[in-house]
Amino acid sequence: MPGPILRHWLTRSLLSLLILLCSLWGGFALYYRLPLEAALKTVVLIVLALAVLAALASLWRNGWRGLVGFILGFAILQFWWNSLAPSNERDWADDVMFMAQGQIEGNIVTLPHVRNFDWRSDEDYTPRWESRRYDLDKLASVDLITSYWGMPAIAHVLVSFGFETGEFVTFSVEIRKERHERYSEIGGFFKEFELSIIAADERDVVRVRSNVRDEDEYLYRVDMPKDVMRSLFLSYVGQANELVRKPRFYHTVTANCTTLVFGMMQHIVGGLPLDYRLLLSGYLPEYVYALDGFTPGVALEQLRERGRLTDRARASTDSENFSQVIRQGVPGWE
Repeated sequence: MPGPILRHWLTRSLLSLLILLCSLWGGFALYYRLPLEAALKTVVLIVLALAVLAALASLWRNGWRGLVGFILGFAILQFWWNSLAPSNERDWADDVMFMAQGQIEGNIVTLPHVRNFDWRSDEDYTPRWESRRYDLDKLASVDLITSYWGMPAIAHVLVSFGFETGEFVTFSVEIRKERHERYSEIGGFFKEFELSIIAADERDVVRVRSNVRDEDEYLYRVDMPKDVMRSLFLSYVGQANELVRKPRFYHTVTANCTTLVFGMMQHIVGGLPLDYRLLLSGYLPEYVYALDGFTPGVALEQLRERGRLTDRARASTDSENFSQVIRQGVPGWE
């Protein structure tokens, strides 16, 4: 059994570590969510650091008094944090001005806000939002598109639905950023952004990533029964309508472009296993392949090599046949 001095040291060491971890979280929360200028935020964080040091000194010198003071301060911080609520009423950036939503009348789904921007750069574009109608009886395909901009473990995931008429509409789960905001993975942990679902033309949402943002994109045709396609399409519409009614915060891990789609598919078919590749979205194709979710009889390496659409997208520029061009040679689309 450890002696009293060792127990005293271990207890205060563990409490000190807990205080430091809670303070680190609190510092990030204040930095990303306090509605103050950068200079004032810096002052607040300096005051926080001094208060934490005082609490630690008191803990080691006077025992529990420092811990009680810290708990009181952290409780106030938590009260403020829990008071932060998502909203659909902000000064949104042009590309997320409208969220997807849909009206369903029998087999016909009307999406009043389909994005179809003409992108020349991230700052130079012609905005267009269009109302489009889709006949679910003519739903013919589902494609998974992954877009990489850095490390292979992280990708943005899009799901594109094709119809017998040759039309395609792509759903993208994204942050809904305000005009002054830029994407931040860390900020996504701290309620910096709302969650949104965008419905878009492929010439917009695919081409902006390959041609404007220099991302590397891959398209995989999903082997999916028509009734499941239909359920997934309607699930996107239902989720989008729910976000319009009840806004949510985006979260880098728990509410993002991969986990939302997984939740929909789990609800539709059930039995899908949890896997680290659901968090490391760049490896999502490996996960789907392991579940026999792609065109059968083709190795994953071939699916990836032939599904790389980046060069075809860049060569097509404003082609009206963009959706057909990017599918050239893709297994299941030959």
